[in-house]
Amino acid sequence: MAERPATDLPRPLAADRQRAADAIDAAGTAEEVWAAWAGRERWSEAVLPNGPVLVVAAHPDDEVLGFGGTASRLAAAGQQVHVLTLTDGEGSHPGSRVLPPPELARVRQGELAEALDVLGLDSAFRYRMGIADTRVDEAEDLVAARVQQLVRETGAGLCVAPWSGDLHADHEAAGRAARTAAAAAAVPLWQYPVWMWHWATPGDARVPWDRLRRLPLTTELLNRKKAAVRCFRTQIAPLADHPGVVLPPDELDHHQRLFETVFLEGDTA
Repeated sequence: MAERPATDLPRPLAADRQRAADAIDAAGTAEEVWAAWAGRERWSEAVLPNGPVLVVAAHPDDEVLGFGGTASRLAAAGQQVHVLTLTDGEGSHPGSRVLPPPELARVRQGELAEALDVLGLDSAFRYRMGIADTRVDEAEDLVAARVQQLVRETGAGLCVAPWSGDLHADHEAAGRAARTAAAAAAVPLWQYPVWMWHWATPGDARVPWDRLRRLPLTTELLNRKKAAVRCFRTQIAPLADHPGVVLPPDELDHHQRLFETVFLEGDTA
């Protein structure tokens, strides 16, 4: 995930992104609060599809955090899981001399490959676009066209993408592009939240709870997902010139439950 939004934007858009960044940077809702919320007992279980699935991620790690356990479950069942990563995540440590953007991009590509191997996802079904980190919205039409192309070429009966309300600009643009592509290709869309668990609170009016569905994980799948998350060393540990951690333990707690969640759209809503 990228750490900060772009700043050289028209003033209203820059202000919106700054408010979103402030919400993400602020102290978040603890996992204990979510665990104690009775409202989550109302989330029904999503029905897993048969056949190929296309998973879209804005940055290397989004797909693992939001859908890694379920992707591993599908692959283990013999289903093709195709993964499209839009950026290389080179913006997660701005100004770093230890890992400047070109080197960070290379390292994060390697981390992702390692993580997807851990999940058991076929390396032949991985694709990247190399869009500039924090700039997915500027390539939204291109992303939509690429997603639509892959849905058709792979025969995917489901597209899975970041939630378009996640408050991270890249996640939201990825979600919007996937929605456009899924509608054009006439396939259902599932969207997984990443940062929502941080900035939202139980019952938050900004969240469409009625469309949220649960994807249960076995202990084995969860352990596999945790091992995959540990592959993202640049995100879960500090750099010498960046003591802050992009994904600290309290953020990871939201993505290490015995279930994952998606918002359903299209034919599955």
